[in-house]
Amino acid sequence: MTQEEIETALIAELSRIAPDIDLEDVDRGHDLREEFDIDSIDFLNLVTALGKRFGLDMPEADYPQMDTFDHLHAYLVAKSG
Repeated sequence: MTQEEIETALIAELSRIAPDIDLEDVDRGHDLREEFDIDSIDFLNLVTALGKRFGLDMPEADYPQMDTFDHLHAYLVAKSG
């Protein structure tokens, strides 16, 4: 997967979880839970959906590496590459 494909998938999954958020206005360096006003269940659903979409194991121990949009994107790029 390319970085662009990963970003598109990440945006699609975030849009599904937080449909009212305009992703153009999002601070990609800010905490996802705060930026998207999502709770821990929504975050878990996001990680699970992305893991299934890319066929990746995304253990809970790695969640701190997924705290922002940019960090989650980098994590997915590293795991899928």
